[in-house]
Amino acid sequence: MAAVQAILPIFLLILLGYWIGRRQWLASDAASGLSTLTFKLFMPLVLFTGIARANLAEGLSPHLLLAYFLPALGLFALVSLLAHRRLGRATPLGLAAAYSNNVLIGIPLVASVLGAPSMVYVFAILVFHSLLLFSVQSLYAAFGTGEKVRLSSLLGNLANPLIVGLLLGALLNVSGLPLPAPLWRLADWLAGAALPCALLVLGLSLSRFRLMPDGASWALTLVKLVAFPALVYLLAGALGLPDAARAVLVVLAACPSGVNVLGFVRKPEDSRTVSATVFLSTLLAAVGLPLWLSVLHV
Repeated sequence: MAAVQAILPIFLLILLGYWIGRRQWLASDAASGLSTLTFKLFMPLVLFTGIARANLAEGLSPHLLLAYFLPALGLFALVSLLAHRRLGRATPLGLAAAYSNNVLIGIPLVASVLGAPSMVYVFAILVFHSLLLFSVQSLYAAFGTGEKVRLSSLLGNLANPLIVGLLLGALLNVSGLPLPAPLWRLADWLAGAALPCALLVLGLSLSRFRLMPDGASWALTLVKLVAFPALVYLLAGALGLPDAARAVLVVLAACPSGVNVLGFVRKPEDSRTVSATVFLSTLLAAVGLPLWLSVLHV
């Protein structure tokens, strides 16, 4: 019951954003501006302030990264292979099964349910999350379609404002340099706007989709919300990770598919499947996440 109460405000904010989008209370330019401000300023400052104050020795563990990314890459490869054999071409379906919405849902969820000390594990995953999975998808799509692999596109993942925020926060943490109190206060104020804005932006984004799930989107949702967190749960236990780290990794794996997967869609039929998977997995995560938290005894 406590898990449901903690998660409920998160999904209510997403629902509010969806309703605002359906009612068209925000012009498309205003919604786009809010999204840009959230991802280029507010969210990077959440990551910057968090990792700058975190105990990095706890989070930067090879076992932590293996427990999350080994299942992620394994499912990406398996789903991509099955889809390629069925359709005869490269698709982003493997990415939809392996790429979690760790920024819009993972950060608010871990911060509110598991507490600020657990955020260091989130930061460790986020450093590599988009960089690794987007690069693997780009390489797969290039080799699968005969396109040229563009180094600039791969390096472009490093220019992501979220990655920049993480790296600057880590640099400040390691350097031990003091930051003047007024700058900390400003950063904290801006970071405080991030989570509600991010959830509203997610709802606004989902309001553009129509829920028309097919068999593939149901299968991808099942893989994303059940198979992925189950594999992470088992592997984290086998590697002997602390309960706090294991809980964070399972929650991140159980988050719905990220909207950014749509950026890798090249075919209309893939667009329908991926958009339905994003919508459906977000809807069902409202049920799946409390269940996983109960398994974790949180």
